[in-house]
Amino acid sequence: MFNFGSKLLLLFLLAFPCGLVSIGQVSADSDSAEDVAEDTDAAVDEEEDDEEEVLVEEDQMQPSEGEEDDTDEGADKQLTSHPDADTTIIFMTGEEFPANEIVRFLVGFTNKGSQDFTVQSLEASFRYPQDFQFYIQNFTALPLNTVVKPEAQASFEYSFIPAQPMSGRPFGLVILLNYLDTEGSVFQTAIYNQTVDITELEEGLDGETMFMYIFLVGLVVLMLFGIYQVLETRTKKRLSVKIEKGTGGMSDVDISWIPQETLNVMNKASPKASPRKRTNRAAGADQ
Repeated sequence: MFNFGSKLLLLFLLAFPCGLVSIGQVSADSDSAEDVAEDTDAAVDEEEDDEEEVLVEEDQMQPSEGEEDDTDEGADKQLTSHPDADTTIIFMTGEEFPANEIVRFLVGFTNKGSQDFTVQSLEASFRYPQDFQFYIQNFTALPLNTVVKPEAQASFEYSFIPAQPMSGRPFGLVILLNYLDTEGSVFQTAIYNQTVDITELEEGLDGETMFMYIFLVGLVVLMLFGIYQVLETRTKKRLSVKIEKGTGGMSDVDISWIPQETLNVMNKASPKASPRKRTNRAAGADQ
């Protein structure tokens, strides 16, 4: 009985985990299937939204017939000069264009026709030399509002200052004159449309140049002082070492403390003879 109960308990312990694992797998499969279905539905919804957005963008990008007509009319209506208007220009400061300096010029307008012209404004600008549509420096337009009668002339003065960073480089200078006829048609004449060089004005001794000269002088003085120190150090190394000399004679020595007998013995003792005298003495002894 005990053996049967233990076997039954062992079988239950083995079967129960297996049942749990199988139930978990079934539930996981069902959840994954539901997730796949949801992802599919979301992908379909996103594709539909993208298609709708693309359609809306295409509709927005398609211009209307009125806009196309306005664009064509704007392209056709490019401002040109009137055949009865004649213009001239004279630079009062010369053909040079120094940076950060005032450039003045006079514009002459001649009405050779039979109707009045109303000169509206005069404008100037610097353009990129490779592409005149790109503005580098745009100056303020000068309002004129001057009526020029037939067979009459008028002159206008204009001035501008090229920017300092533009010095040393070429730029396109464009000067435009805008005017109207009696019918209200707008015309524009390019009085000047050429590439010019912006020069740097050569001035006298300014603060920057003076500071540079002072710095160079100080640098030269410092170099000379360093060379002097090096030469002085080498000269000191080449000096000979001082040799200490003894006393010149007995008169310079205090011998008062020596006993008189010792002094008498010292006086009687003959000084050392030189090698030559010793040789002479030896020769006389032999004879």
